[in-house]
Amino acid sequence: MDFNVKKLASDAGVFFTRAVQFTEEKLGQAEKTELDAHLENLITRADGTKNWTEKILRQTEVLLQPNPSARIEEFIYDKLDKKLPSRGTNAELLGQYMLEAANEFGPGTPYGSTLITVGEYQKRLGSAERELLHTSATTFLTPLRNFLEGDWRTISKERRLLENRRLDLDICKARLKKAKQAEAKAALLSEEADKAEHELRVAQTEFDRQAEVTRLLLEGISSTHLNHLRCLHDFAEAQATYYAQCHHYMQDLQRELNRCANAVSAPLSSAAVCPDPISSAFLSGPPSPGATVSSSGQRPSTLTMEQSQLPVTGTRKAKVLYDYDAHDASELSLLADELITVYTVPGMDPDWLVGERGNEKGKVPVTYLELLS
Repeated sequence: MDFNVKKLASDAGVFFTRAVQFTEEKLGQAEKTELDAHLENLITRADGTKNWTEKILRQTEVLLQPNPSARIEEFIYDKLDKKLPSRGTNAELLGQYMLEAANEFGPGTPYGSTLITVGEYQKRLGSAERELLHTSATTFLTPLRNFLEGDWRTISKERRLLENRRLDLDICKARLKKAKQAEAKAALLSEEADKAEHELRVAQTEFDRQAEVTRLLLEGISSTHLNHLRCLHDFAEAQATYYAQCHHYMQDLQRELNRCANAVSAPLSSAAVCPDPISSAFLSGPPSPGATVSSSGQRPSTLTMEQSQLPVTGTRKAKVLYDYDAHDASELSLLADELITVYTVPGMDPDWLVGERGNEKGKVPVTYLELLS
């Protein structure tokens, strides 16, 4: 390998000179060129952006993956640019254990059938969690990492270069000052003073150019904030979708368990057994009202003329969570986010309410509503 000894010695000399200048500035023995206020404010804002982005990124990773060993494994695979092996979530693993236990205890027993029901829903919860992890990593974590590993590294590099240009400028100022003092004492023109003035002009030009480059990069932090703002909205939306899915899954699971409990405790015929949890559970999105059954195991009754004329019980407002298309004339179609009046009538299935919108009236599923006080 060839070495340029002169260049190596020159670089070492420049580094040493800058180090001396930096040390003297810290000790108050040398003057320091200050950056303009606007550039200083940009630097402060950029540092704050970098520091808080790091903290938010780390804490989001902890929130999504509490296991530190798993986070370290993901980090290593990411740095090696290798695909992380597929790994089930804790809820999926729990659901699998429950299904295996049910096979051993007997799927036809009350305990075994309940294990199957709960296990299936645990696996669905785990699948929803997996989707949240994937969406959050794509729309939120990745942009934050790209800023820290891309844009911020470029900004840091230019800032270091600006600091070196400033040190060079102050070194030239100090040399010119010493040359002027020597020239005054000698009372004659000094070549050293002319050389120092030329070096100062060059250093000033390079410093000004680098300051402008750094300023433009730092002003781009505003665009970074806008990008992170969009990512934050995406992250919140992914969380909202996940928690809504979990809420509906658990509501449906509770109804399944209540039906199983009623089937076991009530003196019914042999045909009244706990329904198959796999076929009765909805797979994704809001629950299907058409598949909703009452606690007695029957489909909800049609809203008859006699029921509609019965006394109203508990009239209140409700917000519609999802669009719903009526299946027959007894039901009322719904639009997401609209407000309707709801109430119940004696003898009506508890999974349904009577909804009113102006002159329109019909049955509406409870799971599609958020009851308001």
